[in-house]
Amino acid sequence: MTVAQLGQRPVAAVTRETKSRSEWLQSWRRFRANRAAVVSLVFVVLICLMALLAPWVAPHNPNHSFPGMRGGAPTWEHPMGFDHIGRDLLSRVIFGARVALLVGIVATAISVVLGVLVGAIAGYFGGWVDTVLSRIVDTLMAFPLLVLLIVLSAVLGPSLTTTIVVIGGTTWARFARVVRADVMSLQHADFVTAARASGVRDLRIILRHVLPNVMGPVIVLATLGIGGIIILESALSFLGLGIQPPTPSWGGTLADGRALIRQFPHITTFPGVMIFVTVLAFNLLGDGLRDALDPRQRAD
Repeated sequence: MTVAQLGQRPVAAVTRETKSRSEWLQSWRRFRANRAAVVSLVFVVLICLMALLAPWVAPHNPNHSFPGMRGGAPTWEHPMGFDHIGRDLLSRVIFGARVALLVGIVATAISVVLGVLVGAIAGYFGGWVDTVLSRIVDTLMAFPLLVLLIVLSAVLGPSLTTTIVVIGGTTWARFARVVRADVMSLQHADFVTAARASGVRDLRIILRHVLPNVMGPVIVLATLGIGGIIILESALSFLGLGIQPPTPSWGGTLADGRALIRQFPHITTFPGVMIFVTVLAFNLLGDGLRDALDPRQRAD
C-alpha cells in the first residue's frame, strides 16, 4: 500500500486493518507452535487431496469384484486385501474418504449456516424472539441425536442426500447457543451502539459488525464438529440407514465385515483405523485452532 493510498483512507480504517493483520499473524504463530495441530492439518489436507483425486489414486475400481478373492489377505498388489465379495479394500477405503469428507464438510456447512442465523437473531433481538428460538434449540438438544437421525433417515429413506440434510439439519443447535451468547455479549459494545446511532439497519449491523466478531469460536466448533459428523455418518451407514451399497463408505465397509470379523478381521480393521485417525486429526486441528484463536482457553 503506497503513501498516497494511505493518505486517502481514514486513519481509523488503516489502524483497524493493521491490528486485524497483527492478530491473525499472532494466531498463526500460536497455531504453528502446536506440533500436533500442524501434523493434523497436514493429514487433513492429504486426505482431502486423496478424496478429490480418488479416481486417479485408487489402484482399482472400488466396485470390481476379483473372482475367488473373497476375504483375501493383504498382498503387495492389494495392501489392504479384499472385502467379503472380493473387491479391493484399499480402493473402497479411498473412495470412502470422499463420502466421509463430503458428508462431514457439507453437513457442517448447513449446520453452521442454520446455527449462526438462529443464534444471531436470538441474541441480537432478544425478548420473545429469543425465547421462542431458545426453546426450539433446547427441544432439539433434548433428543438423543443418534436416535433422532435413525428415525429421520428411516422415514425419509437412506441416501447420500438424505444423510447430509438430516445430519446438517439436526446438529446446528450447538452453534446457535454459542453464537447467541457471543452476540448478547456484544449488544452494548461501542461499535454496535455507534452503528445504531448512525441509522444502520439491524440486518447490516448483524452481518457487518456482529458476526465477524463471533466467527472465531464458530470456526473452532465447526472443525471439531466435522469429526463427530463423520462418526454419525459411519454409524448410519453401519446400520444400513446411510450411504447405500454399492457406494463405498467406511461405515458400510465395517458393516460388510461385521459377520466375518473372526475369519477376515482386516475387512473391519482398515476402515475402522481410517475413521479413528481422521476423527482424531480433526479434533486435534480444532484444539489447535481454539488455542490459536483464543489463547485464554489454553491449558496451563
